[in-house]
Amino acid sequence: MNKWYEEAGADNDVVLFSKARIARNLSDTPFKTRMSGDIKRNTAKKLYACIKNSELAGDFEIVDLSGASSAKAASYAERQIISPEFAKEKGAFLTTADESVSIMLCEEDHIRITSFASGFNFESAYKKADKVDDIFLSNMPIAFDEKLGFLTASPVNLGTGLKLSAGLHLPAVKENNEIGKITSLVGKLGFTLRPIYNDNGAFYMLTNQVSLGITEKAAAENIKSVTSQIIMQERNLRATMKNSEYWEDKLYRSLGTLKMARRLNFGEFISLASDVRLGIALAYFDIDINKITKLIQTLADGNVISSQQSEENPELVSKLRAQIIRNNLN
Repeated sequence: MNKWYEEAGADNDVVLFSKARIARNLSDTPFKTRMSGDIKRNTAKKLYACIKNSELAGDFEIVDLSGASSAKAASYAERQIISPEFAKEKGAFLTTADESVSIMLCEEDHIRITSFASGFNFESAYKKADKVDDIFLSNMPIAFDEKLGFLTASPVNLGTGLKLSAGLHLPAVKENNEIGKITSLVGKLGFTLRPIYNDNGAFYMLTNQVSLGITEKAAAENIKSVTSQIIMQERNLRATMKNSEYWEDKLYRSLGTLKMARRLNFGEFISLASDVRLGIALAYFDIDINKITKLIQTLADGNVISSQQSEENPELVSKLRAQIIRNNLN
């Protein structure tokens, strides 16, 4: 089965993915910070049983990381199936075969549902998460207050418990030094815009910060509106780069490096992949953009180590990464 990030999504020249995350807690169980080991295990078993006894039983498989290597655990976090903190704890989670929906059991909250849709498609991402949420709401005692809404471990998630995010590729905005302005503007509207891979490439995550005093529908409409405005600005700025000899040369050089390099660390790869995605969007390269997106999702160190059954050796990992890229692009 193909993974969600292998699918063609709407506006995928700018939007890599749409993401929904729902936090829920049980009303009859202490928050994780006050859980004993036995309570945590029993809670995870109850939550797992809730899904296995539901209509969604066939959609999910459980992954127990307690016996997994650090690289294997990290690989799930790199693909955003679980959080980096949860990977270090090596807890248990549920995931669909296409990795578009996952459920962390007893992470910061008792239940953390995360769902993805390729491209600009918040409706699909939210619908998948909401379907799982309905199972828990119908069968488990979920903590809820009439004034505060759903109760969460962190006050910032009170209310809907819903966070919506868009993974954005904004090379033209970054090149024109507009990232700071957009970050400030969306901040005033209740959103954050942060780099996904530090300073490597031009990939950013837009996320809503308001979950109290707002409906889930309104949250979705708000982030759709903001995302649409950013898409428009990015494309307008890209148009000025189209006939530039400087950019044509730079982007072809980046593609050449990806096709020929014998060693690439992940940061180098992300920067080059960002250039190649831009080159595809500007019609310089006849390459499937989803192929580049898949490489971005699957070539961080933990994924390379676990998929190639290699050692945790930076030189070896860089060599294997370059080899995988050459095999995919040549």
